[in-house]
Order: sequence, then structure tokens, then C-alpha cells
Amino acid sequence: MSDFDYDLFVIGGGSGGVRAARVAAGEHGAKVGLAEEDRYGGTCVIRGCVPKKLMVFASGYRDMFGDARSYGWDIKNGDFDWVSFRTSLHTELDRLEGIYRKMLAGSGVDTFDARATLKDAHTVTLSTGEEKTAKHILIATGGRPVRLPLENADLGIVSDDIFNLDQLPKSILIVGGGYIACEFACILHGLGVEVSMYFRGAQILNGFDDEARGFIADQMRSRGIEMHSGANILEMEDHAEGVWVKSAHGQEQTFSQVFFATGRRPNSDDMGLQEIGVNLARNGAIEVNEYSQTGVPSIYAIGDVTDRINLTPVAIREGMAFVATVFGGVPTPVDHDLIPSAVFTQPEMGTVGMTEEQAEKQGNIEVYATSFKPMQTAFAGRDDRVMMKLIVSCEDRRVLGCHIVAPQAGEMIQMAGIAVKMGATKEQFDATCAVHPTMSEELVTMRTPTRST
Repeated sequence: MSDFDYDLFVIGGGSGGVRAARVAAGEHGAKVGLAEEDRYGGTCVIRGCVPKKLMVFASGYRDMFGDARSYGWDIKNGDFDWVSFRTSLHTELDRLEGIYRKMLAGSGVDTFDARATLKDAHTVTLSTGEEKTAKHILIATGGRPVRLPLENADLGIVSDDIFNLDQLPKSILIVGGGYIACEFACILHGLGVEVSMYFRGAQILNGFDDEARGFIADQMRSRGIEMHSGANILEMEDHAEGVWVKSAHGQEQTFSQVFFATGRRPNSDDMGLQEIGVNLARNGAIEVNEYSQTGVPSIYAIGDVTDRINLTPVAIREGMAFVATVFGGVPTPVDHDLIPSAVFTQPEMGTVGMTEEQAEKQGNIEVYATSFKPMQTAFAGRDDRVMMKLIVSCEDRRVLGCHIVAPQAGEMIQMAGIAVKMGATKEQFDATCAVHPTMSEELVTMRTPTRST
């Protein structure tokens, strides 16, 4: 008999925590408990990737009406019914949460709808008053959006709130220039909202390839999204017409709604972590080693609460590596190298590997890039453009980075990511026959570098 109630107790019912719990119980026979204080599925399923992507789909239909007429369809522009969409959205999220609960139950995981904190290295205290002991504890509590430290900041919403609005605003100011800000700017604009953006930097999407993010900014402006660089809010007030905002530039304007997309913070507060020896970074991130282990040997952490790479598939892979290490007997460090990702702006961006700026610091490179009007929208008379870009090492000819700005770029980068992860060379890209006519064929037909260093 074990001295503990559980072999593993997971705190957090998001994608990473649920996967770790299910695999530990279902494939390794571990006795597992899991506590979630909110909804199962976590940020991704309930208030992130899934509802956001469904809103991306919804927002794309506005362009499709005009395109359809260009292709001979007798179709009229319709009005978007936010309440109808929101009802269907919540029904789908409820369905997905139910699936998560059933998967845990089917794997034999005991679930507790409660907040969990740590009493010591092996004891979890639940908000119900119960205490559970475990040989290993895995923290997978994710993160949350934060507002600016500004008086009346509560007048603005954050990404968690966007899916529950009673109605869409007539106008909105989005504060921030990261991928969440840019994605929702495109979504809301597509749904008919007048969108303005304030961001502190000179350009949106800091950390992404400079050429790609400049290209996206141009496309967003051409669609009618108003963008203000080097801008920040100084004051906010609640007025009868909406939220009055004064910017650092002295500009004053009233918006129906203000949306803060100004970063996220790990959910590690008031859990008793530091009291038992778990180290936290200044932003609250739980510090872990390459095996996701904290300074307390029995306690591990994965996902956004560690603030490594905050993506759902990464949290899942971290959970799988944890299970392999602790329950599979195979020490498995987490592989954070060459992770593909997508930004669901309009057009989308898919990216894997180094940016041009990162690559040129490491040695001589060649850059292959092209921009063109894609066949589908060019025929419809639209001026939309796409961009394809490969960054190649002059030393060994490996493709160091691939950046795509185009409709369905997320789908394309998944496939390109395999090649880049395998260490494919430019010549191997060139040796691959093109699929014609497609946008992505440009990735294997660019023969002359646009520049080199």
C-alpha cells in the first residue's frame, strides 16, 4: 500500500494537465487525482484557441460574400447575428468540456471541482476543506490576461470577456500589439466593428520576423484597421457615449469598448508555492528544469504557468515528457526547439525557426522571399497579397526559418515545420516538385535569393 492517497495529483484541468493525468492513469496505471477550480479544457478550449478560431471563421465570411459574387454567385451581404453565434459558440464549448470530463473519468482519474493549494511537498488542500496527499504533484494552472496598471482599467475588457459580450460594440480600442491584439483586431473588424489599435512599440508582433510583421501591418491597415504606434493610454473615464480615452500623444477619443491585450501572467498566486520552497520568477512563473521539475523534487509544473513557450501543443508535449520521465522510467527533457506556430490574423502568419534578424547574428545567410496576389482573391478583384520567405544557412544550406503570410498559413506551416525540424536543406526544398496551382508551391520554386549576408 502506498503511503499517499495518489501517485499523482494534478492541479489544473487544461490541455496539459488533463493529458498528463490521462496518460499517467490510463497507460501507466497510476492513481491520479485532478482539481480544477473553473472549467475543464482550460484557456485553450474555453477562452482561447478554440472559441477564437471559431470567431476567425465567422469573421471571414464578410469577404466571402463579395468574392462569391465575383465568381458568379447571386448572393447578398447578410447581417451578422452576434447573439445567435454566441449561443452556438457556448453550446460547442459546453460539448468540448463534457468530452474532457468524460476522458478523465474513462481513464480512472478522480476529479475535484475545487481550487487547490499546496500545504507541503506532498499535500494538496482543496477549497472544499479536503486534503489529499500525493507522491508527485503537477501544477498546470495556466495563465490569465492582465490589464494595464491604470486608474479605471476595469472599464476595459480582456480576452476572457470577449466571448461573453451581450452585443458587439460599434467601435473598439485594442491596447497592445501582440498576437492576441492583432488576431482580435482582425476578427472584430471582420464582424463589422470599427477597430483602432494602440501599441507602445514601433511595430506590431514584436519577436516575429520583421519583414513578415511589417507585411501583416500593411495588410491590416489596408483593410481599414486604424493603427497607432508608440501609443499608450494615460487616462480612461466612463462617459455616456462609451469609454473616453486620452493617449500619451494627447489624443482624446471615445470608444464603445476598450480591450486590453497587454500580456498574461502565470496563475501561481496564493497557492503556497514559495512557502514550501518552489521558486517563482518576478512575473510569477514557476521555475523548472529541463524535466519540468521545480526546486522541490516531488513538485513539477508545465504549460503557461512556467512561462516557457505559451502554446497549447507545447503544454501537452511538456505533460507527455513529464509522464515519460516520472512514470515511464525514461528521463525525457522537453524539446522546445523549432516549434511551428500560427498567428490567426487576416491574412494568417505561419512561422517556424529563426527570424531573419536572429539568423543573421549566427552566420552568413541567404534570404528567399516573394510576395504576390493569390489567384483566388485576385480573380475577385481584391488587392490582398501573400508572402513566402525562407532563411537559409550559407554554411550547411539548412533552412533555418520559414515564414508564411497568407490565408491558411497555419495549415501550411505545419507541413513546412516537419521539413525544418528534420534539418532539410534549400536544395531538398528545390528538389520537391511543386503542387500547382497553389500558393505554397512558391516555397519550392524560389531559386534566386533576394538578399544575402
